[in-house]
Amino acid sequence: MGSVTRITQAPPLRKGDRVACVAPSSALQDDIKLQQGIALLQSWGLDVQPQALATRRWGYFAGRDEERVADLHSDPSAALLVCARGGWGASRLLEQPIRWRSGWLLGFSDVTALLWARQAAGFAGGIHGPLLTTLAEEPEWSRDRLRNLLFGNAVPYLQGLGGGGGMGSGPLLVANLTVASHLLGSRFVPPLKGAILVLEDVDEAPYRIDRMLTQWRLNGTLQGLAGLAFGNFEGCADATGDASESFNLEQVLEERTADLGIPRVMDLPVGHRCGNAALPMGAMARLDGETGRLTLLT
Repeated sequence: MGSVTRITQAPPLRKGDRVACVAPSSALQDDIKLQQGIALLQSWGLDVQPQALATRRWGYFAGRDEERVADLHSDPSAALLVCARGGWGASRLLEQPIRWRSGWLLGFSDVTALLWARQAAGFAGGIHGPLLTTLAEEPEWSRDRLRNLLFGNAVPYLQGLGGGGGMGSGPLLVANLTVASHLLGSRFVPPLKGAILVLEDVDEAPYRIDRMLTQWRLNGTLQGLAGLAFGNFEGCADATGDASESFNLEQVLEERTADLGIPRVMDLPVGHRCGNAALPMGAMARLDGETGRLTLLT
């Protein structure tokens, strides 16, 4: 987790730029949603290359590891790589050499593994945002936000619920909590000290979230952040067993982070809920724990 001395920037997209569709994780289940996402990108004037991802399968993966990692190298002229879906499998690809290059990579959830590995290798252009199979269902403001980020235009701040702690600034990192927790200690984790970290997750019981946040505390990672925000934790809210003898999601997030002494924001529109705001990895950002705002500075 040492410092990255040089970051290769991603130039803004222009109409006519080539887009490669990649499937680094689970097998696809809905070709209709895939095609709807492709059609939206084409409506932006982008040249989406032909793909045959919907029929590719190896067990629960969208093809064998070597097929899925080959997606990342399939079109050297592509200015944007868009991930088809999440699930599980992207971390397995990190066992193979990946030739990162200048450009953009879009996805979230399981794609956290690739976004973080790319950033750790010194390449900007990772965007934590909608997948090909979720893009068409995003509200207009979310689609516009993604398009503006890709084409080099400014985007508005995101509004959450302030959790106190004042204000902090630093490079922005966004992740699925479960995926990022399993990367800790590897060379695929970008520098976290002084960063603004945004976490989201789906279908994890509160005690599991407690366990993961405790792991981050034990290795000192949370204590070194400039700010911490939580997005959507879809399907994670219910306590298990007798409610009087358990903790709900809000209680876990509060108890595990209240003593950090850094800005905290809850309920940002980021994650596994329709309205998944795109955020650029590594961009300078400001987190205001009093107003609940996350603002991009670059």
